[in-house]
Amino acid sequence: MSWIEKLYRTYENNAEKIGDPNDAIPLYPICHTAQNAQIEIVIDGDGSFLRASVISKDDSPTIVPCTEASSGRSGKRPVNHPLCDKLQYLSGDFCDFGGEVTIGFQNNPSEPFEIYKADLQKWCSSVFSHPKVEAVLKYIEKGHVISDLIESKILYTGQPTDNSRKLLYEWSGKESEKPKIFKLLNGKMQKNGKRNPWQADAFICWVIETPDHIDSSITDVSLQNAWIEYSASLKASKGLCFVTGEPRFLADSHPAKLRNAGDKAKLISSNDTSGFTYRGRFTDDSQVAELGFEITQKGHSALRWLLARQGKVFYVKSGGQAKPRLAVVAWAVSGADVPDPLADSDDLLSDTPIESKEEITEKSPVGFTAQDFGIRLSQYLAGYNAKLSKTDEIIVMGVDSATPGRMAVTYYRELTGSDFLKRIETWHKGCAWLQRFSKEKEFYGVPAPKDIAQAAYGTKDEDLIKVDDNLQKMTVERLIPCIIDGASLPWDIVDSCIKKATQRQSLPEWAWQKTLGITCGLYRYYFKEKEDYFMGLDRERKTKDYLYGRLLAVADCLEGYALKLSREDRPTNATKLMQRFADRPCSTWRNIELALVPYKARLNRTNKYEIELDAIHSLFTDVSGYASDEPLSGEFLLGFHCQRIELFKSSPEDGINKEENGNESNK
Repeated sequence: MSWIEKLYRTYENNAEKIGDPNDAIPLYPICHTAQNAQIEIVIDGDGSFLRASVISKDDSPTIVPCTEASSGRSGKRPVNHPLCDKLQYLSGDFCDFGGEVTIGFQNNPSEPFEIYKADLQKWCSSVFSHPKVEAVLKYIEKGHVISDLIESKILYTGQPTDNSRKLLYEWSGKESEKPKIFKLLNGKMQKNGKRNPWQADAFICWVIETPDHIDSSITDVSLQNAWIEYSASLKASKGLCFVTGEPRFLADSHPAKLRNAGDKAKLISSNDTSGFTYRGRFTDDSQVAELGFEITQKGHSALRWLLARQGKVFYVKSGGQAKPRLAVVAWAVSGADVPDPLADSDDLLSDTPIESKEEITEKSPVGFTAQDFGIRLSQYLAGYNAKLSKTDEIIVMGVDSATPGRMAVTYYRELTGSDFLKRIETWHKGCAWLQRFSKEKEFYGVPAPKDIAQAAYGTKDEDLIKVDDNLQKMTVERLIPCIIDGASLPWDIVDSCIKKATQRQSLPEWAWQKTLGITCGLYRYYFKEKEDYFMGLDRERKTKDYLYGRLLAVADCLEGYALKLSREDRPTNATKLMQRFADRPCSTWRNIELALVPYKARLNRTNKYEIELDAIHSLFTDVSGYASDEPLSGEFLLGFHCQRIELFKSSPEDGINKEENGNESNK
């Protein structure tokens, strides 16, 4: 249970951020959860209705009190929250206007309201009561919440039928006259036969305007503390907490909603009515693990906060809807900032630590050289070194859920601050290459794992490159140990990228250039222990694969420049034959070289392309190797890419090629 202990300590170290109104992603108080509220009801201290309004989608996330059971509620009889909730719990007149309760309450439709009211009465009768809670109780006991909302034109009904009015499922009038509530909860029928949430499903939050309280919202700290103290007073069983090793009031269940507000999966769950997870080895769930109520509340709240603030969540489509799956986060237990291990180098270096901003060389508008990259990366990490001590605890954690209700820790590492930064530096320097993602984003460094997945397994869909969500998630999972543990790259990922990069015509130009840069970086990292490939053109390298890659690049640029001069818009022979060239280099090169004859004639006989071709040919020392038709390794892509970059650097004619290249990369 090391992870929960580290999260608990993280919560304690960031206690000043609990409920911070100035923080876009505040740390939740314990015994509280986030809900997307649609309606705000304002009452006074005597429980009299004042007004109501529809909450915009941007302002809908609201921190509300919850119980252990309600924080992860699901099923046919979902447990009510103690204060703010849906209309079926808050409204005594819910069924009078056609409201439909959850299926488990259909035999007694008034039961949700009666349970909610009883819970509120218990809270008000305790020593931890609060004036705002008492005001809400007085109001809901009147039993006309729905009526008030209809009169305030928040909810809408149809025409009276049989002396009753029913809430509308969906708006059938003019689109320009559609009320706000139907824009949030449209109630339309889906293709699978299920209905979208309708106005009766609205979640209500309270505002209590009393003379004694300046803060009228339910995020009032005094109200939050009252609920926390009341919740703690309800705990009866005390036992040995497996985290602290001390006697504490134990948790009966554990929070959900870790990856987003609709996430039902739990990391700790002891339901065993079917499947028999622990039966046979243990007689009851307490023998597996016992956690203190406060420990699990704070630990899960910290994880929720970290994932929302700095985590990476990957979604997988299921039933036409994207659902959260893999979530990865790195953090310092002390609360200090740490670099994102899943960011590409460009995004990483743009997030400069405050202490090192003045020290870092300003980035040029068109990117920076390989040498600049090494300097910037070292200075960037030096900024974090100033914040993190060598013994600071850094945690990298990944969680995933195979089913809607169960989640597991799929990756977990504890590192010191210095070790973590060293591994980040090793990854970014070892896998660095010139990356061209678009005309606006060109940098030396490492792509993000999601971009590697796209390069390896993406397929063309019109002008976009898409990758299966499950395939992307699994690829990211396999790359995390390469970044954090220094493990070798899986060869199948590198090999897939090589094949994609050679299939030039199967990709849009911008996607091919992106794939080419990613492939070169991965190939360089995979063979880093055997070869130290430069991030620039190596004119001394005489390996067959590297030289053949250079030849193909010169042929491509020569023909491309000649076509540009004659205003012809078509792919070069090098482009069309790239995949065949990788499989049978010698015979394919003969065809490409013969096809260059008319293009050479269009250019000055002393042009630099022919000079470069002669220089490359002179480097082939092994004639038998040159004449061999054995397939080329991924090294030829390094020679190809470096040679292209070199040809785009100087002289007026290169300006044309560079401009063309930039335009293509942005298509």
